[in-house]
Amino acid sequence: MTQSLPFKTTLLFATLLAMSAAQAATIGKADYSANKTSINTQYKTDKAACASQTGNAKDICIAEAKGKEKVASAELEYSYTGKAKDAIKGREAKVDASYIVAKEKCDDLTGKPKSLCVTESKTARTKGMADAKMNKEIGEAKVDATQAKRDADYKVAIEKCDTLAGNAKSACVASAKSNLGKT
Repeated sequence: MTQSLPFKTTLLFATLLAMSAAQAATIGKADYSANKTSINTQYKTDKAACASQTGNAKDICIAEAKGKEKVASAELEYSYTGKAKDAIKGREAKVDASYIVAKEKCDDLTGKPKSLCVTESKTARTKGMADAKMNKEIGEAKVDATQAKRDADYKVAIEKCDTLAGNAKSACVASAKSNLGKT
């Protein structure tokens, strides 16, 4: 079912998958383009390796190749942009890739076992997408909470500044604005 990949190719893919949401820096356009080309080349190699198989084994092999390509592309996009929405797309790509492969594997079964396999695959996808969405909502909630805290701190700082007069008050207000990201 799965293909043996040359060590360098496996290492490249593992590196792309290892890019985490905690990544601080983004990659440059040249690296992005080079990695995009590498991902495309790897996909073609993986897909070509499926040609020797037949039946559902071939379908599974192709689904795995497409899944790897989609996940690697999504991870690469995040490493290029560094945007939270691209990190979420990467998690969603992983869920979709797993679902498609799992669903293909169900085709080897018949009757109730197949029905159960499909149901389990759909359930795993639903849960995975919910987790990805929850992470998004948690991220948005953190941003909202951080902003609410900053607004509250600013309000307190301004009230403290109101107890001062003249240049001291102006300096206090300017400091509060600067420290708390207000304009």
